[in-house]
Amino acid sequence: MITVHDLSQALTLLGLDADFSELDSTIQAHIKSGNDGLEFEDFVALHQSLGGQQQDQDQDQCADEISQEESDLSEAFKVFDEDGDGYISAHELQVVLRKLGLPEATEIDRIEQMIVSVDRNQDGRVDFFEFKDMMRSVLVPNS
Repeated sequence: MITVHDLSQALTLLGLDADFSELDSTIQAHIKSGNDGLEFEDFVALHQSLGGQQQDQDQDQCADEISQEESDLSEAFKVFDEDGDGYISAHELQVVLRKLGLPEATEIDRIEQMIVSVDRNQDGRVDFFEFKDMMRSVLVPNS
């Protein structure tokens, strides 16, 4: 159980000087009759009344965006992974570059260098995680 005093002390330790009477008034509205403090469910209700529900919605939206990004990256990976083995080889990259009409498609040494530049485990091919890291570094440059 969390009392008004407990919450006041916790806020003070966090460097947040809350007015005790305002804090007491806000918390008392969420304490069930006969209790000396907030039970877990009461604390959750207090949190939601103070904007926690919006935060939960924001987190859900963020999770949806991450899921969509992951799905988009997976689809892009499949374009390059022509044989569906879960890896992008130099040959597969060359085929896609050729389809795109890029001049790099004729230079296998250059294509192999592209693979090496993102191949963290040095197995000579790019797996989905390496592809994802590479795409994120291109899409969201480090600042």
